[in-house]
Amino acid sequence: MRRQPWRVRALAITTATALIATPSACGTGVAAREPGAPIELSIATFTEFGYEDLLIEYQENHPGIKVRHQRTGQGGTYHQQLFTRLGAGSGLTDVVAVEEGHLSDALAASRLFHDLAVIGPREVTGNRWLDWKYAAAKAKDGSLIGYGTDIGPLAMCYRVDLFAAAGLPTDPELVKPLFTSWDTYFAAGDDYVARTGQPWFDSAGQIFNAMHNQLATGYFDTDDTLVVASNPAIKQNWDAVTAAARRGQSAGLTAFSAEWEAGFRAGAFATKTCPSWMLGVIKAQAGPANAGRWAVTDAFPGGGGNWGGSYLAVPKQSAHPKEAAALAAWLTAPEQQIRAFARTGNFPSQVEALTSPRLLGTVDEYFGGAHTGALFAAQARKVSAPQYKGPGDGRIQEAVATPALRAVEQGTAPEVGWRQLVEGAEKIAR
Repeated sequence: MRRQPWRVRALAITTATALIATPSACGTGVAAREPGAPIELSIATFTEFGYEDLLIEYQENHPGIKVRHQRTGQGGTYHQQLFTRLGAGSGLTDVVAVEEGHLSDALAASRLFHDLAVIGPREVTGNRWLDWKYAAAKAKDGSLIGYGTDIGPLAMCYRVDLFAAAGLPTDPELVKPLFTSWDTYFAAGDDYVARTGQPWFDSAGQIFNAMHNQLATGYFDTDDTLVVASNPAIKQNWDAVTAAARRGQSAGLTAFSAEWEAGFRAGAFATKTCPSWMLGVIKAQAGPANAGRWAVTDAFPGGGGNWGGSYLAVPKQSAHPKEAAALAAWLTAPEQQIRAFARTGNFPSQVEALTSPRLLGTVDEYFGGAHTGALFAAQARKVSAPQYKGPGDGRIQEAVATPALRAVEQGTAPEVGWRQLVEGAEKIAR
């Protein structure tokens, strides 16, 4: 999964409700409009896309357009509501964000989305994006259901002060050997726990997901066959993560819970898997008091990978599909995505953006003056293609794998948790 909540509590309630309760006329989900009034577009996103200032600018430059932004904290809750409303045929917004872990579900329902290659601006073509990013949003009938927003190249973040207190190196270049492989990462975790008695990472679920996303084949093969039980690499990752957790390396925090958020401020763990969008999470949760205590290095166990990324789609329920597609096209242009990255860390998927001096020159003082634009551009080049996500992939990760790992952290035997994962995945895949 990509970004999850950091402004969760009130937003999750108000905007998830808004996604359901979009004003409608005659049950169609289309709002009534007074003659001569501005066209009102609504866009629904989850967590933080960095669009607040951009949407204000878009309205200023398009006086006949008014944009209402619906934003929720919970990615899982958001997608559940999204597909419920799609199935019901009412109450959706004009532009909806779809996270890559749930993209396969949207592709399976492609008939409910407009083909952006048909209704979108003519100048917006596939060469705007990385090839694999663009291709991933094409349904089997050839329709393009989404414009790519970001990708999630992986790096590693760590607490400089906690490393120093444990007698570990703190310079980003000097910590790289700790993150060469998962073996070195877990070995360093054992060392850290022995020295401090404190956790090395936040949750088994977060580590497992990062490891899982590096696999050539994930929960499904490209024929949409579930392979959880038959892919030995998944079980190997499970064994490594649960063993480390049982040795005291995990803080046992449920990712994106209030306790997890507070853990960033309290120094409850020393390292954090860091897809580019995680920088915004850390800054928001750790707060100004911890500026400079976090660092990021362009190293990741196993060489890197991609975790996350999203798309903007236009449901066929939109009353203004061409205007909605134009808004989505503008938001996913290189210039806007670079600005979103500067705000949130959501790394652009646009070819032009990846070589932009503005992006490559981005420096983040919160992370000790790290050149985060160049750092994540280098990490992005290590990604040849993302893992294929079959139908139900996101639900398996969120509703099955993560709870099973949490159960192990709370004392369940790893083999029992593994059976929970396999059986739960089989139920979703039926």
